[in-house]
Amino acid sequence: MQELIAFNEQRAEIYWWMSSLLARELTNEDLEQYYGGEMYTFLSGLGMTDELKAPVEAFREAITRVQGREDAQLELAADFCGLFLSTPKSGALPYASMYIGESGLLNDKPAQEMNALFGKYDIAQRKEFNEPADHIAIELDFLGNLIILANQQDDEEKHEEAMQTQLSFINEHLMTWLPLFVKECNTRDKFGFYAAAVNLLLAFCQLDVAFLQGEE
Repeated sequence: MQELIAFNEQRAEIYWWMSSLLARELTNEDLEQYYGGEMYTFLSGLGMTDELKAPVEAFREAITRVQGREDAQLELAADFCGLFLSTPKSGALPYASMYIGESGLLNDKPAQEMNALFGKYDIAQRKEFNEPADHIAIELDFLGNLIILANQQDDEEKHEEAMQTQLSFINEHLMTWLPLFVKECNTRDKFGFYAAAVNLLLAFCQLDVAFLQGEE
């Protein structure tokens, strides 16, 4: 059980890391961490899993390109804005409503469903991140919290139920639109840093689904 708790903590940390990466522009201090040994070790660990080897390598190559880029922080911030803070015609907007909503507008049914889930599981949306609840960073943050909730269950049956809740969330609230979002990022992100990041995220989600289904 302790091994599973530790593994769950690692899963939550990965989702929280991706949430923070997609929530805002990276600062110079953030980039220094991406260039450092800890990130290299972290990515090397992820890359030991066969399913993640190729997307991890692509993301590491993207980091290397960023490191060699003049005015790297400003250029990467411009990439972030162009992708995630622009319009559906020019960017890859990070909201589920833009891909699977009925109106083509923000705060459609996917955002309403996320708000209901926050209430159901008594999880608070981060106050500093004032976005519709179906923003990719918010959904990933929520998933990390769901994972930790599972670790807090002493009863084995409740723990298994909490693990299945994670599987349902990934299948019903992430995988319904994440592949479409990734496709848009691959098309729109000319430099490729964020495209590489979301490709890694998609591969990890697919691997996580297999784990939660008991296929790993």
